[in-house]
Amino acid sequence: MAKKSKKQREEGAREALPKKGGGGRRAGGTPATVALTAAGVTYRVHAYDHDPSHPSYGEEAAEALGVAPERVFKTLVADVDGALTVAVVPVTCSLDLKALASALGRKRATMADPALAERTTGYVVGGISPLGQRRKLPTVLDASAAGHPTIHVSAGRRGLEVELSPEDLLKVADARSAPIARA
Repeated sequence: MAKKSKKQREEGAREALPKKGGGGRRAGGTPATVALTAAGVTYRVHAYDHDPSHPSYGEEAAEALGVAPERVFKTLVADVDGALTVAVVPVTCSLDLKALASALGRKRATMADPALAERTTGYVVGGISPLGQRRKLPTVLDASAAGHPTIHVSAGRRGLEVELSPEDLLKVADARSAPIARA
């Protein structure tokens, strides 16, 4: 079987198909989709043409996919009392650092250095996924996710989103839910 070029793999990823199993690295997957496949959860991959000049990765995803922005969540990496932590909040909100620290029983949180976040997760800023990270970090999903049947998070690459239930995200990311977003 001939090896697919990067362009062919990316074009194949543009198909938004429900997946349960399959879709691993050989099928053009990312570490995030590989983790979802290994967990046996149902998810859907959505691709769009990323515009590097767009001011917000998350808002760009919502617009490009025609999804309510409240259902698109961004993945942020914070330093909570010296430990890197992942926070997943709606793109329409900001991360409440004090609430994040409190949700983990800690005192103080600051945003992590972007270069450190990239090295630790194995993803680039704008494509950091809460799933399939190089080093598993504690993860907190904003409680508002429970109000949606499915949400969108980065699939591990700019221009690639994965849609799944909040419950499945909590399970696969071994995350907790807490109110960590502010309008």
